[in-house]
Amino acid sequence: MKSVKIVTIGGGSSYTPELIEGFIKRYDELPVRELWLVDIEEGKHKLEIVGNLAKRMVKKAGIPMKIYMTLDRQEALKDADFVTTQFRVGQLDAREKDELIPLKYGVIGQETNGPGGMFKALRTIPVIFDIIKDCEKLCPNAWIISFTNPSGINAEAVFRHTGWKKFIGLCNGPVNMIKDIEHILNVQDNDELDVKIGGINHMIYALDITLNGENANRKLIDTMIDQGNSESLKNIVDIPWSNEFLNSYGYLGIGYLRYYLQKQQMLEHCQEDAAKGQCRAQVVKKVEKELFEKYKDENLDVKPKELEQRGGAYYSDAACNLISSLYNDKGDIQVVDTLNKGAISNMPDDVVVEVSCKITKDGPVPIPVGELPLQTVGLIHQLKAFEILTTNVALSGNYDDALVAMTINPLVQSEITAKKILDEMLEAHKKYLPQFYK
Repeated sequence: MKSVKIVTIGGGSSYTPELIEGFIKRYDELPVRELWLVDIEEGKHKLEIVGNLAKRMVKKAGIPMKIYMTLDRQEALKDADFVTTQFRVGQLDAREKDELIPLKYGVIGQETNGPGGMFKALRTIPVIFDIIKDCEKLCPNAWIISFTNPSGINAEAVFRHTGWKKFIGLCNGPVNMIKDIEHILNVQDNDELDVKIGGINHMIYALDITLNGENANRKLIDTMIDQGNSESLKNIVDIPWSNEFLNSYGYLGIGYLRYYLQKQQMLEHCQEDAAKGQCRAQVVKKVEKELFEKYKDENLDVKPKELEQRGGAYYSDAACNLISSLYNDKGDIQVVDTLNKGAISNMPDDVVVEVSCKITKDGPVPIPVGELPLQTVGLIHQLKAFEILTTNVALSGNYDDALVAMTINPLVQSEITAKKILDEMLEAHKKYLPQFYK
């Protein structure tokens, strides 16, 4: 088997031990000879800590995988087979601003939805484009696997505004959704479960569920009503849906649906957390501080269980499974962000969707899932329009276009409010938005 070189941009992330664990578990089918962990000067300290833990994990596993740590992205990228991204421009301080500034104006603050998601995209997309420029020169045949949020908007930007084709957006949300379904339906090891998922990143639905050859869509909803409904995503408060709503809505959507269809309750919850100094970014800062203290322990040579509290549980299952399937031409089914190409029949072919795909050496092949249900499609089309407008603004830095993009977002829908949030967030993130300050 040809050995593999993988480069991880944002290698100092607290998620990295999960990635290392995934590569170790799959070494027999995915022989990674080199893993380069890349970060920037501000992340140097974390890179050293997590890189040393990675080396201890590999040594314990007894596999010939070399771990490299560097701040020189171009040095790392030369002849890479796969490039993964998991970086956060502005780090958690920027996320905290994304969450808290909109709340001042009565709008939900969240890192991938609403104004927060928009500004995370505006900071992130130019960096992804710079990475692609480096890849074009140094590893033109590499696959870029992007776990960087907002995953769907980033993928939309790449396919819409660059010529790079070997790009796949990735999220652990679908993995968690399927695990929820397995739990609700009490799926056993010898059962055959097939779940077709469709939508856009952080707004996906289980559109077709088959258990042992029989349709289980209705059974899932009825069981949720009987047993109470809950979510496994760590970063979203679990406000139950009413039985009447679930019964008529008829589909399980990802937990992010609550931000739109339980908007008032979610806003109040976010405001309460912020008042206590416990917005999600502040909670994650505390979790990360504790994690990195653990990572420093020279006796630690496994991924600590506490990492699951970070919200990225099963990242390795998503990222490492995807890379292994591309490498081995497995043809198995995974949910990724890629061009629609007719998979969702009531969305344009040339937009990025998050959908069940067959994974081959040539990339993901979307599986036709038919039309999105009427009760879901309006919200998804509105969010997709917002995403496309945001990708345009990420390139142009045009203020007027930014105002329109933010105003049409379903969490805002007020020109006056949008302008206030836009002005304050532009100033707060000025350091990371050069396109607006040419």
